[in-house]
Amino acid sequence: MRNLSTAAVMMLAALLPTQAAAQPEPADLLIVRGHVLTLNERREVIRDGVVAIRGERVVAVGGAELAARFAARRTLDARGALVLPGMVNAHTHASMTVFRGLGDDVPDRLRRFIFPLEKHFVDREIVHWGALHGIVEMIEGGVTTFADMYYFEEEVARAARLAGMRGVLGQTIVNFPAPDAPEPYGGIARARRFIADHRGDPLITPAFAPHAPYTVEPDRLREIARLAEELDVPVLMHVAEMTDEIANLRRDHNRTPVQHLESVGLLNRRLVAAHCIFVDDADIELLRASGAGVAHALVANIKSAKGVAPVTKMLAAGVRVGLATDGPMSGNTLDIIGQLGYAAKVHKLDRRDRNVMPAVDVVEMATRGGARALHLEDRLGSLEPGKLADVILVDTDSTAMVPLHDPYAALVYAASPRDVRTTIIHGRIVMEDRRVLTVDAAAVRARMRAITDRINAALAKGLPP
Repeated sequence: MRNLSTAAVMMLAALLPTQAAAQPEPADLLIVRGHVLTLNERREVIRDGVVAIRGERVVAVGGAELAARFAARRTLDARGALVLPGMVNAHTHASMTVFRGLGDDVPDRLRRFIFPLEKHFVDREIVHWGALHGIVEMIEGGVTTFADMYYFEEEVARAARLAGMRGVLGQTIVNFPAPDAPEPYGGIARARRFIADHRGDPLITPAFAPHAPYTVEPDRLREIARLAEELDVPVLMHVAEMTDEIANLRRDHNRTPVQHLESVGLLNRRLVAAHCIFVDDADIELLRASGAGVAHALVANIKSAKGVAPVTKMLAAGVRVGLATDGPMSGNTLDIIGQLGYAAKVHKLDRRDRNVMPAVDVVEMATRGGARALHLEDRLGSLEPGKLADVILVDTDSTAMVPLHDPYAALVYAASPRDVRTTIIHGRIVMEDRRVLTVDAAAVRARMRAITDRINAALAKGLPP
C-alpha cells in the first residue's frame, strides 16, 4: 500500500464497502423459478419468483434477480410450480383416522357411533398412530399447520414432532369419563400438564379444548377461561354446531352459544370456535368485536346435513375465518386443497350469487385466514421476510392444471392434494417430490391396517354401539 498515492488509497477505501456489500448473503434454502403467490396484504404474485430461507424463517421474496443476492446451501428448482404459504387446517381430530368410514350416512352419529367407539377403543396407541397417519396425509396435501383437539393429546404432539408438523393442539375436556381421564373434567388437569410440558416448543402450541357448550358446564368454562388467561394459551371448542345445543341453551339460559361463551368469559382472542353454523347477525358482531377465530369445516357440515355457516357474512364483517376439515370421521379427508372448491361453490349456491367467494378469497382463507383464525398471523399465512418458512410447491403439470391462466382459480377449481410436490415446515423440507422424508409413510400405513383389523374384529362381535 505504501507505493500507492494518497488519492489512490482513498479511492480504494471508498470502493471497499461497496465490494463487501456485494458479497452474497448466506441462505439455507433458495426456491427459484416458482410462480410465487405471496398472499401478503397486496396479494402480490411473482411469476418467475424466488423465496430465500435462512433457518426457520423467510428472509426474502422477489423476482428472479433476487437469486444473485444469496449463496444458498441448497437450491430448489420449482420449475414453474405454484409456490405459496402452507395450508392451515384450523380444526380437526387427526387421530380419528382409525375410525374413518365408520358410521357414515346414519343419524345421531356423535352419540350412536363416535362416543361409543372412543370409549371402547381409544388409548395411547390409537391416538399416536392415528395422528401420525393423519399428519402424513396433511403433509402430502400441503397442510403445514393444524389445530387439533382430542384425548391423550401428548401423543398427537409426539407424532407431530416426529413428522416435523406444526400444530395448535388442545387437550379435550368433557363432563363425562373420557378415554384418558376416568373422572369428569379430568381433562383440565391433563391440559395443565400438557401445557406445562410443551411451553416454548417451536412447533407445538398447547391449548385447552373444552368440547362444546353442551358438554362443559358454565362454571367449568369460567375456570378454563381464567386458566387460559393465566397460562396465556388458546382455547379450541366446538361452537353453534348442533340444533339441540341451540335449543337447550335458549331454554336454559336464553342465550345463543356465542352469547353463552361471552357470558362466561371465553369469547376473546384466545378462542378458536369450530363450525359456527347457527349464528345470527348479533353473534357475528360479537365474534368480530371479540377477535375470536372461526374454523369453517364446510365439507363436514354439509355431509352431516347440518347447514352452511354464514361465512360470507362473517368475512364481510371482518371475522377471523379459516378453513378446516373437522375430524376424518366427519369430513373423511384431512387436506385443505380438497375443501377449496366446496368453499367457493357451496357458498355461491347458498347465496344464489356466483360472484361471492371468489377463488383468491378462498385461497386466502386457507392460508392467511387460517393463520388469523389461530391468532398466528404475525408468524404464518404469507410469504414475507420474517415469517416462518412454511411453504408448499404445487405442480402445474397435471392434466387438470393445464393451461394455467389464473393460479387461484387453478388451486380452487382444478387442483388436488396429489398436485402438492414439496412441503416445507419451519424451514425444513418434510416432503420432496411426493416422498415424505421425516417418517416412513408405508410403515405408518401398515400399522394403521393392523389397528383397523383389530377394530373390525371387535366390531364383528357387536362392539360398539
